[in-house]
Amino acid sequence: MPSKKLSVATLIITLLLAACGPATAQPTAELPTAELSVATETPSTDEILAEQIATWEAGSTASSESTTEPATPTSTPAADQSAPEDWRDAPIIPSAISDRAIEIYLQGVEMGNDPHAFSKVGDCGGTPSWFLGSFDLRPEYYSLGNYTYLEPVILYFAGSWERYSIAVSPGFNTASVFAPLWADPALCTADEGPLQCEYRIHNPSIALIMLGTNDQFHPDEFEAPMREIIEYSILQGVLPVLASKPDDLEDSGDAINSTIYKLAQEYEVPFWNFWAAIQHLPDKGLQEDGGHLTWAPNFFDDEFAMTRGWPYRNLTALQMLSQIWLALPDHQTP
Repeated sequence: MPSKKLSVATLIITLLLAACGPATAQPTAELPTAELSVATETPSTDEILAEQIATWEAGSTASSESTTEPATPTSTPAADQSAPEDWRDAPIIPSAISDRAIEIYLQGVEMGNDPHAFSKVGDCGGTPSWFLGSFDLRPEYYSLGNYTYLEPVILYFAGSWERYSIAVSPGFNTASVFAPLWADPALCTADEGPLQCEYRIHNPSIALIMLGTNDQFHPDEFEAPMREIIEYSILQGVLPVLASKPDDLEDSGDAINSTIYKLAQEYEVPFWNFWAAIQHLPDKGLQEDGGHLTWAPNFFDDEFAMTRGWPYRNLTALQMLSQIWLALPDHQTP
């Protein structure tokens, strides 16, 4: 397993970018963030995960919390007419993908989108050191346990897991992804926002849209830019997958998640109800600030790891992509 000695570089990045890390230091291995930055000599995802896992291993034995079986796809598709009215009752993963969603995907492939590529769109929680990056790395960085059926989809989308998306950055909200101010000037044209730039450069067929937490201060203004993200994605032939967020920081009865679900129904695109996947966890998978997930590596066969929020986000993201892939006509093995 990776070395348990924290590097100076990782500690420096931790201090500079603590906004994406835990709210408080806890003895049960609540890890500091290792967010990537544009500074030179930034540690790779491989190095960051090695440090995170080493720290987690050192503290994981302190917990005696129990776990339940991880969530699996159940119930009705999000775009089905029989889907529940309340987003809280929607399945974590839709049991079927709508004909409209498949049509969007296939149109994108006809337009030249890469069927083996997906993009992440979100805030710091979409960076590979936290989200999905381990699946492009060596097997020591994850363990599928009883979920070996996900191995084919990991191979199929190889290269997208560890990729640092241009449409992901700390603090991003729905408006940020269209603002040229937040695009990387080294990669993007002057009139491109991060989303346009990401789609042009990575050429994905699917996008995981994970926004809303940073829209908490103006939940009434959330719908219009989210609708624009969906419509732009469809126009580009990119199938948008809309994720519910785990928190209710807007303190408005989960108005943002309700809007996300409504839009998924309207546009007949997949609704990934991540919120539902972590409600059984201690503190609902959240740290004391109510916004950040509790961390553990993607060891889906580890009892302690499966009491934390992050393994469920990664597991259910894999399940969501697998469900789409399996729904495609004549889906091909890697």
